[in-house]
Amino acid sequence: MTTMEVPAWAKQYDVVTDTEETTGQESEFEKLLSESKSGSFTEGEVYTGSVVSITDDYVTVDIGYKQEGLVLAKELKNYDGTLKVTVGDSIEVYLDKLESHLGNLVLSRDKAEILKAWDKISDACDKGEPVQGTVIAKVKGGLSVDIGVKAFLPGSQIDIRPTKNLDKFIGKTMEFKVIKFNKKRGNIVLSRRAILAEERGKLRDETLGQIQENMIVKGIVKNITDYGAFIDLGGVDGLLHITDMSWGRVKHPSNLLAVGDEINVKILKYDTSKERVSLGLKQVQPNPWENAEDTYVIGTKVSGEIVSVKDYGIFVELSDGIEGLVHVSEVSWTSNKGPIKGHNVGDTIEAQVLEVDIENKRISLGLKQLTPNPWDDIANKYPLGKEVEGTVKAVVDFGAFIDLGEAVDALIHVSDISWTRKNVNVNDEFKVGDSVKAVVLTVDADNSKFCLGIKQLEEDPWKKIEERLPIGSVVEGEIVRVTDFGVFVELETGIEGLVHISELSDERVEKTSDVATVGETMKARVMTIDKAEKKIALSKKNAENADVGSYTQEEASTSSLAEKLKGFSIDS
Repeated sequence: MTTMEVPAWAKQYDVVTDTEETTGQESEFEKLLSESKSGSFTEGEVYTGSVVSITDDYVTVDIGYKQEGLVLAKELKNYDGTLKVTVGDSIEVYLDKLESHLGNLVLSRDKAEILKAWDKISDACDKGEPVQGTVIAKVKGGLSVDIGVKAFLPGSQIDIRPTKNLDKFIGKTMEFKVIKFNKKRGNIVLSRRAILAEERGKLRDETLGQIQENMIVKGIVKNITDYGAFIDLGGVDGLLHITDMSWGRVKHPSNLLAVGDEINVKILKYDTSKERVSLGLKQVQPNPWENAEDTYVIGTKVSGEIVSVKDYGIFVELSDGIEGLVHVSEVSWTSNKGPIKGHNVGDTIEAQVLEVDIENKRISLGLKQLTPNPWDDIANKYPLGKEVEGTVKAVVDFGAFIDLGEAVDALIHVSDISWTRKNVNVNDEFKVGDSVKAVVLTVDADNSKFCLGIKQLEEDPWKKIEERLPIGSVVEGEIVRVTDFGVFVELETGIEGLVHISELSDERVEKTSDVATVGETMKARVMTIDKAEKKIALSKKNAENADVGSYTQEEASTSSLAEKLKGFSIDS
């Protein structure tokens, strides 16, 4: 094709040929189209586009521009690595650059989400409305939450109560309140606690308006202390004291309850002015004492666990809320004094019911009643006066315990060692393991007494003392003691008589030591004999008077000497 020349007349009217016109129009159209396309798209704005293709690294999106854009595939993946989009999906993207060095649009899904999220967060913060988010990780001081952008949830704002296990929140979607917002710095701080506090406040008002004393309500164990547990009744905390947890003994509330347990409790007291609620757990359960009299019949055998051992007895838990006491006197037939040995807390024992007192909530138990009473055999086997022989098992201040091969040891009291010796030292008389002969004196099953005597193997020398030392007879003995009021003279082994100071001489004696010395021999006349008190009154001055030989016991007992001797003891 040849180019047509433009006539001169045409040139003056700017007329062009068809070829020139067409070529110019195409160039102008392309220019306008290019300007039109580039002019309607601005970097930094969000546009809606369609997913054209997907590769491992990029997702191609057409937003209507002259060329397609690329979005990093990782921006369109879920937490588990799967893609959120497929070819043909419509998505919003952020126009980062109109043209990269490769000539394509640079798009971003993350930045589009962030812009939207910031607008939403800003609006929620202004209105005080909650935002929804998912906890994605544990970070220093708290948790990281995805609310469209990453936000920080401090540990103190996670719950109303302090929580240590933060891992349990990861992956959970919850509502939060924005308590701090700085778009310029990209800083967002959330609070879940504020949401819970508002909810709890509403629930508290509702609960307080409904609860009444004696109501049975459901609650959740919120906290446990040494003295009880705090129960969440729904925005209101009530105290369940340890004494109201069980009819039985509770060592510690944690042995019965755990945080998070849901339980039924009774409202025992509600103080409206202080908004304090006292709760009871045992009060929603049957009182075990109501049927205790039918359950624990006197004379029957029961079993239980020892919960306490005291000097005065053993406490046994028979069932939840029912305890019985084995008094120390009911533990053994042979020993009724503490401390109790052989029984420990936690042991299971059997006992016999002795008494049931419903009014005072007491059950008396006995252990010894389940074993044969050894006293029955002892009473038959050891009649009074029987001579026995045994081994010294123990020596104490007041005597010695003798083993006769029975379940019960016998006691020789210090007073039953000698008829005449005073102030006997038990340790000088007995050694553990010694063989001892004695006489049975007492078998008292009711008072658990089994007593023997050594001196009873011989006749009481005071029994026929008047036959050996008749009234009025003159006797001779050794002075064994000199006192201010008189002189003691040993007449027989262990038998002494007293010569009162007034009976030492016809003349007045100022000091007994002037006329008597220990170890000397003295003659004296027997004036009186008191077998019951084991006393003999002597007179030295009357030993020299022959006429006194006709004294009788009755006459001597009414004499002035007898009057003077009243109140004095041979043991003085």
